Amino acid sequence: MLKKAFSILQNYSLAEDAVSEACIRIFKNLHKIEDPSSNSGIAFIMMIVKNVSLTFLKQERTHPTNEFDETLESPCNLEQLVLSKISSENIYNLLNKLDEDSKNIFLYKYAYNMSHREISHIMKLSESNITVKLYRCKNKLKNLLIKEGYTSEL
Repeated sequence: MLKKAFSILQNYSLAEDAVSEACIRIFKNLHKIEDPSSNSGIAFIMMIVKNVSLTFLKQERTHPTNEFDETLESPCNLEQLVLSKISSENIYNLLNKLDEDSKNIFLYKYAYNMSHREISHIMKLSESNITVKLYRCKNKLKNLLIKEGYTSEL
């Protein structure tokens, strides 16, 4: 993925950013990938990397950025931290270790960007129940990430 992004952007730092963004988009579209290791799954993933890289290239040409503009105090983005250390296939495998309700709530919230109200309507649970279940789900995922060795602490 990084090789493809770098071939388009010719800038390692931008290529890393493009791959991170592509991972987020891949995660949001996991439901469209039947088998991530199949030829069609890899082609789909590479298409996302290419499209994100081309978007970054267009943005860089119209609004060049200075790599050193970022402040050290910027808050850590949990999603980007996790995605930088874990492949989409591994994320999918971790989600499959959760109970069905937790997995669905997590996917509705983070893959489909649904509000708690929308999720509660679909799952026929109260919004407060969704909030509690989502909190517990994130804790389970955090513990799985630590147990699997992806991170020592989040």
